[in-house]
Amino acid sequence: MTRRRRALVGVLMAIVSLLAAGYFSSWSTSPVEPQVSPTATGSTGATVGLRTVPVRNSVPGYDRDCGLGHGCVFGPAWSDDVDVAGGHDGCDTRNQILHAAMSAVTTKHGTRGCVVLAGILRDPYTGATIAFTKADAGQVAIDHIYPLAAAWDLGAWSWSSQQRRNFANDPRNLLPTARGVNASKGDKTPQGWAPPTAGGRCLYASRYAAVAAAYGLPVTESDLRALRLDLSDC
Repeated sequence: MTRRRRALVGVLMAIVSLLAAGYFSSWSTSPVEPQVSPTATGSTGATVGLRTVPVRNSVPGYDRDCGLGHGCVFGPAWSDDVDVAGGHDGCDTRNQILHAAMSAVTTKHGTRGCVVLAGILRDPYTGATIAFTKADAGQVAIDHIYPLAAAWDLGAWSWSSQQRRNFANDPRNLLPTARGVNASKGDKTPQGWAPPTAGGRCLYASRYAAVAAAYGLPVTESDLRALRLDLSDC
């Protein structure tokens, strides 16, 4: 390994370590206790702690709908009944993420600051500034960096319901972004999608790797190549 590559690997390892610890987050990311796979031994650089699989194979049973007769496999949307940062404090996850990520925030009276009425978001993926209002709340979506559908296929199908609920509401895996950006990403993983800005790609890839390592989720070989490419510009 050349001196330059060793230096790059060191920098990327430091970035992922800081992201995993929540250093670059504006909200608390106190450690969770996921059931990490003992085989998650990892490789080098930004992918320390990761394991890979050749491809992602679809696993039957993925159903996020919590209506009567549905699977509700990741629990009710934005549940506070979780053992990750922000859990059991009386505020739903979506409002917590919005409040932490935005400036000039105003909240609804009588909700103990839980319900966000307005604020200014700098989109972490695009850098665009969005004036958020609750009256048009759909303009801002909360992205699951490591998509729930991908997590299900790559191991979450075997987790307990509590662990899946924790994963779906873990602030380390959540970023607010413009509705259109979130729609374009959908359930895609790094080999199929990346933010349009260099800063967005660096943040996305770093957080994706950190979340995968924390929960013992593998990445596909093509995703690993994409992550390394995005991180090479950090």
